[in-house]
Amino acid sequence: MGSTGRMVVGAFGLVALAIGFLAVVFLTAPAAPGPDLARAKTSLKGLYSIAIAPESGEPKQGDLHSWVVTVTTRQGAPVDNASFTIGGGMPEHAHGLPTSPEATSYLGDGRYRIEGMKFSMTGWWQLKFGITAPAGADEATFNLVL
Repeated sequence: MGSTGRMVVGAFGLVALAIGFLAVVFLTAPAAPGPDLARAKTSLKGLYSIAIAPESGEPKQGDLHSWVVTVTTRQGAPVDNASFTIGGGMPEHAHGLPTSPEATSYLGDGRYRIEGMKFSMTGWWQLKFGITAPAGADEATFNLVL
């Protein structure tokens, strides 16, 4: 075998070694983390603690359902007289919610009923709550996966 043949075989060997190395790196790398699915968190500015829960069972695709949002101060006192803006959508599909949910009643102890929620397809959804109450305006975003 001439020097050109040895160079070609050597080049193929280096390529095979590089492919093997990359395969090991990609196959053993940890999976990308999914969205944070916590249903309780501190609001963005830290004014409130907010928890969300479906009112009756986990929501299903296409069903109209209600949620209960609980808002407390950082010290744990219920927040009365809050008003909400509610938005969201599917970040991976760049579209909003198919309905216009709204807070319809105060249930006491910082709990508010949100009606008119609907998820039109399976996947990753975000719910964005803007809260205005005596302590000030703040917001929180929750991730859900159906």
